Amino acid sequence: MTTLVHPADTLTRDALTVLQPGFTGTSAPDWLLRRLGEGLASVGLFGRNIASPDQLAALTAELRAEREDVLVAIDEEGGDVTRLEVRGGSSFPGNLALGAVDDPRLTHDVARELGRRLAECGVNLNWAPSADVNSNPSNPVIGVRSFGADPLLVARHTAAYVEGLQSAGVAACAKHFPGHGDTAVDSHHDLPRIAAELRTLQERELVPFRAAIAAGTKAVMSAHILLPALDGTLPATLSRNVLTGLLRAPVSEGGLGFDGLIVTDGMEMRAIAGTYGIEHGSVLAIAAGADAICVGGGLADEATVLRLRDALVQAVRDGELSEKRLADAAARVRALARWTRSAGAAQGTLPGERGVAPAPEAGLVAARRALRVTRNGPYEPLTTPAYVAAFTPVANIAVGDETPWGVAAELARLLPGTETGTYGSTGEAGDADRPGGTGEAEGTGGAGRSAQAAQVAEVLRAAGERRIVAVVRDAHRHAWMTAALDALLDARPDTVVVEMGLPQAAPRGALHIATHGAARVCGRAAAEVIAGG
Repeated sequence: MTTLVHPADTLTRDALTVLQPGFTGTSAPDWLLRRLGEGLASVGLFGRNIASPDQLAALTAELRAEREDVLVAIDEEGGDVTRLEVRGGSSFPGNLALGAVDDPRLTHDVARELGRRLAECGVNLNWAPSADVNSNPSNPVIGVRSFGADPLLVARHTAAYVEGLQSAGVAACAKHFPGHGDTAVDSHHDLPRIAAELRTLQERELVPFRAAIAAGTKAVMSAHILLPALDGTLPATLSRNVLTGLLRAPVSEGGLGFDGLIVTDGMEMRAIAGTYGIEHGSVLAIAAGADAICVGGGLADEATVLRLRDALVQAVRDGELSEKRLADAAARVRALARWTRSAGAAQGTLPGERGVAPAPEAGLVAARRALRVTRNGPYEPLTTPAYVAAFTPVANIAVGDETPWGVAAELARLLPGTETGTYGSTGEAGDADRPGGTGEAEGTGGAGRSAQAAQVAEVLRAAGERRIVAVVRDAHRHAWMTAALDALLDARPDTVVVEMGLPQAAPRGALHIATHGAARVCGRAAAEVIAGG
């Protein structure tokens, strides 16, 4: 049994301090307030916790009444991944749209406005931006969340985003270290493996993280991915080689020299929970060099907090985890909390104070600039109601399925009477809509072709004489979607096609619009073009 240097209550407080848990409801439960009084220093917010900006501000005020320096974290990337506007869709385009424009000043301004809105609601840590280089276009979980496939482009926009967000007094958290872009598996479901050599990682994956660190990012989030070039046994979140030997090590020793907060991705994700369990996984992560444990996207109750607290305390007592390592991790959490207080005061972004000047149109300006429009012959803008056929894949967990997307609502605003229908996979297996699926075999059998024909016939019947607007999302990853679009364009060549995912497929349709993301504001920008606005 290890002899503790500090009293047991200090150890318990440190164990609580390194946790970033979630909860259910739009007000703080009693158990959460009680644990804040006992040492819990961070809270993670998700879409289920947010009903409106005023409600969110009241919630964060409730948390700060219990602990003034609490870190209130959120997963607000803008674009497809929004918690602040989870039920209406984001007012900001996501990273791919910003990368398509390639104006770092615009990216800075968008991130600053997003940060201003978060700070106004009392949120001071954003688990963003994604610094992943989307080198694999079949990636099922990153895609439009990345600025692009060019490491230098991703690097300059990651830096601009970090600087813009933090200029509003909100700490940035570059993710998913050391890079989740070259994966074909979603770590929410399984453990991805990146077989790239160390030289490739240095020249591709790590470039944006170096830029984020140079820009002063206050936090970095680890990825639940296995990279044999760095560690052949443990995923990055649990690997000392990755977190301490690479991310934390001095630049003079080949590391990235990061001295801020290292936070894990959600520990209940299957890549960790399915193999190590969240308790043992959390102990391994802190031992490896992580400072904060993110948990609460799926497990959001007091029992989870107590399980992890007790696991960390017991690991110290059993000698499995250094007491000093746990204390250092807790100290970094408290240091970030101090920074958010001072940064918020400097920018005037503490709740209730006037600070950063609003820029309400920043997101719409960016979304409009991000559009890539291809006309295949003469195109007459729509002036009468249209029929929108939305071909909808299963959303990945990071995006969620509660956030609306598409162009139908915005087009109906411009062209009253516009109607819409939603169409899903016609394949019996639905490969691309299953975790890790590729979609190559979808809808290729007789039953699949028959179902596709019936689906397209239903679109044509529902549309009648109206012009059709076909909305797709990552058509290159979904064979059923591509086949349906082929059949629809054969029958109605005047169809408008809107690609709201990664625009890998060749532009088709009388008018093709690539929005580079499915945020509400991207739908508005596309609808304006369709209607000639």
